[in-house]
Amino acid sequence: DRPCPRSHPRTCMKCGQGTAALVIRVGDPFCRGCFREYFVHKFRAMLGKNRVIFPGEKVLLAVSGGPASSAMVRQVQEGLSREAAKRLRFIPGLVYVEEGAVRGQSPEQREQTLAQMETLLKATGFPYHLIHLEEALELPPSILQPGPERSGPSGPSYKEAVDSFIQQQRQDGHSGTSLPGHSTQDTPAGPPGTPRLPDAAQTQELLRGFEAAGTATAREELLQMLRTHLIVQMARDKGYAKVMTGESLTRVAVKLLTNLSLGRGAFLAVDTGFTDQRHGDVMVVRPMRDYTAKEIAFYNRFFSVPTVIVPPLFTKRREKPSIHQLVERFLLGLQEEFPSTISTVYRTGEKLSPEPAKTSSESQRCLLCLCRLDTDGGE
Repeated sequence: DRPCPRSHPRTCMKCGQGTAALVIRVGDPFCRGCFREYFVHKFRAMLGKNRVIFPGEKVLLAVSGGPASSAMVRQVQEGLSREAAKRLRFIPGLVYVEEGAVRGQSPEQREQTLAQMETLLKATGFPYHLIHLEEALELPPSILQPGPERSGPSGPSYKEAVDSFIQQQRQDGHSGTSLPGHSTQDTPAGPPGTPRLPDAAQTQELLRGFEAAGTATAREELLQMLRTHLIVQMARDKGYAKVMTGESLTRVAVKLLTNLSLGRGAFLAVDTGFTDQRHGDVMVVRPMRDYTAKEIAFYNRFFSVPTVIVPPLFTKRREKPSIHQLVERFLLGLQEEFPSTISTVYRTGEKLSPEPAKTSSESQRCLLCLCRLDTDGGE
């Protein structure tokens, strides 16, 4: 019954002058300015440390409208600006997969979500593409096979790509502040006459496929696979070499334990690592995997990053939750009492190597996830 004592303002741990606006971890108070620098530096450092995105390369950003992917788009916007100290030098594009049919949304709600997402994507100034989950029913059979790898032992190194990019800039008479091709042929602010909802027959066929999946866990896995296939096919059609996704540290930790529960332990490094090269010609990159959900939420709040939230899968059904939901509740519940839980799970996953997953033949791959089969158990 006693009144809560007023907390005393803390000083920023970095600049030592400003009043702290948030505490990221215990003993780590930040003011707004230092927190922004910290957030931006972590994104640039993640890309700079791994060096998988070459200058002048086309990169497709998979945007869901949620906090993590929206923060990722903002980081790319700031990194491409002329004011940035260390500019990003790739050519971005955006893609959004509309999944309202399997999320229980009415046609009116789906139209509203599409309009909100189109407004958000158009405001970035990047080329963007809106696709529906129903289009997965028309994907070519080639999506079930990895494409030819673009870079290999004989491919250019990162240093060679940088030198070639700088030389091309000088030949074109640029000062290094613009990207070749970024403001020429592939720069519509959006697709002209963006298609609206697909035919009702396609929607019903998609829903029948999801109904055939017997459990909520199977539906979650099916949704993730169809979404990934659509994004990879879009990248191939439009000539993008890399795809950026917005999985946060929290999401990666949940996915790690979920995949263990589903028997995908041999492919944890592929499913949760910084790079995912199972598709061959299109590499999936996860630059937000060092950010906790708390850091992303505060960044979006402080700096007015717009988001569009869609309902989760099958929210109105009275049935047992999926393994994905159970693991998420378990980890978030532990995180409240033990603040290092999620980061510990994440750091444990960092120690995994993708090499054990390469034991079987290159030609033997799973038709669903394209990972190499781990059926050669030996003695």
